Amino acid sequence: MSFAPDPAFAAGSIAAAEWPLCHVRLQDDARFPWLVLIPRRPGLVELEDLDPATRAALMEEVVRAGALVRRLAPEPVDKLNVAALGNVTAQLHVHVVGRRRDDGLWPDPVWGRPGARPLEAEERARRLALIGAEAGALVRDGAG
Repeated sequence: MSFAPDPAFAAGSIAAAEWPLCHVRLQDDARFPWLVLIPRRPGLVELEDLDPATRAALMEEVVRAGALVRRLAPEPVDKLNVAALGNVTAQLHVHVVGRRRDDGLWPDPVWGRPGARPLEAEERARRLALIGAEAGALVRDGAG
């Protein structure tokens, strides 16, 4: 069995990069800077499905994604929300979302809430360029 992201991800996110462990997607929601990390291993559902070294690698990529989410945000982020929910899409994935105290959903969670607004083409291109530059840095640093 080979890795492929669940087709459900295509409905609300854009393939953005390949990191050493994860397929990285940009959530297409202008309200939040938001990345989804999907470990490129077939059949994963829970964090416990990863061996300890791979779990550690995932955590490092989550931290890197958090720093990147802060750079994607047009305004400073007050809080990072990180979650591996899987209630809708069982395939193991981690959301990394930048939140602001003045966003329309604060302090409530963003998961499954209506009102997503697609990114404007220019902003989507800007975010994808930043994600691509981060992927390039991983390769230059020898992490990929």
